[in-house]
Amino acid sequence: MGGMAEEAWALGFGDLSVEEGFALREGTDWRHFPAPSPDRYAGLLSIADLDAFLATDAARRPRISMADGSRQGSAAVPEEEYAGPDGTADLPRLFQAFDRGATLVVSQFHELHPRLARFCRGLEQVFLHGVQANIYLTPPGAQGFRMHYDTHDVLVLQVVGEKNWRIWPGQPFPAPTRRTPWVGGVEPLAEAVELTLRPGDALYVPRGVLHDAAAQDGTAPSLHVTVGFMEPSFASVLRMAVDLLEEAEPGLRAAFPTWRLADGPGALAPLARPLAAMLAEPAALERTALALLDRLATDRAPMLGRGLFPRLPGGGTRLRLAGGVLHALIPDEETGGAWLRWAGDPLALSPQEAGWIGALAEGATPDALGEGGLDFCRRLTRLGLLEEDA
Repeated sequence: MGGMAEEAWALGFGDLSVEEGFALREGTDWRHFPAPSPDRYAGLLSIADLDAFLATDAARRPRISMADGSRQGSAAVPEEEYAGPDGTADLPRLFQAFDRGATLVVSQFHELHPRLARFCRGLEQVFLHGVQANIYLTPPGAQGFRMHYDTHDVLVLQVVGEKNWRIWPGQPFPAPTRRTPWVGGVEPLAEAVELTLRPGDALYVPRGVLHDAAAQDGTAPSLHVTVGFMEPSFASVLRMAVDLLEEAEPGLRAAFPTWRLADGPGALAPLARPLAAMLAEPAALERTALALLDRLATDRAPMLGRGLFPRLPGGGTRLRLAGGVLHALIPDEETGGAWLRWAGDPLALSPQEAGWIGALAEGATPDALGEGGLDFCRRLTRLGLLEEDA
């Protein structure tokens, strides 16, 4: 792990090792990361950034929403109280709602804010799944959402102000996903643990863990970033595997004999057993793994290492793979080389070029690669796959 990934990991998880982070993600325990410095997240986001965003046409539904826990019934503020008929922010009404205690929510702000985009991209390189950033600005003494659980793991970064949290350990509804949203009537499994997040603190809360939060009384609002870890479930991966396998296996394309339903459930097991075995075949698993990596690369806007006018490197220019471009190097058994898969068209690499990619991942000059290295590096520079190694 290095570069953008290492920077994002240290900012989000501090001194926690990657192995400990993976274990945390695979468990159901929450964890508080006290601030090493109160300005820890000042470089990620500010209230001034939100003011600037609200002055643009990007401030519209559904990216913006508001919530007020003091409302009867749903905490969601009706959109006509802060947005116009076309969904754009109605700033006079939005400010009135905020002054009355409503929390401003900005979803997927990493798509608009370069510093958050870089942070999320770094974590995506570690976990190999999508990472998003939603913003919550809560007036002093107010509460946006009542007790609830999320359908994905989250890491809360407290940027400004303080917020009181209550967390009920355990998962009363195990491992919920977007396909299993809030069911209502869920009772906590244990007494709540209370803590206050202060600037620079982070809080990891696994999906399914009940929690709520309210800003401290006083004059300061609370601004925090909720980092969402959007890993696929086993069920979604299996659905993907079946879809991919259908293209190659006639057995999955065959008509399902519904007339056998009259024979009872036992008659269907022999039909399903060989199809289930197909999903466990190495080729099917490799095809699914590749599709997951491709989806990660193509679902995220690539942060290319070039602009409209790229500066082509010289032989002595030290280069490295662009940190913001998600990619995978897949061996090609037929040629001995590899395929470089990224947001653009896959690149077929010779064995020598595949080795060069490994060198460029650590940083190298075209001259150090040897004959043909400069032309190769200039080709990748034009694609945006390389950047100068400072």
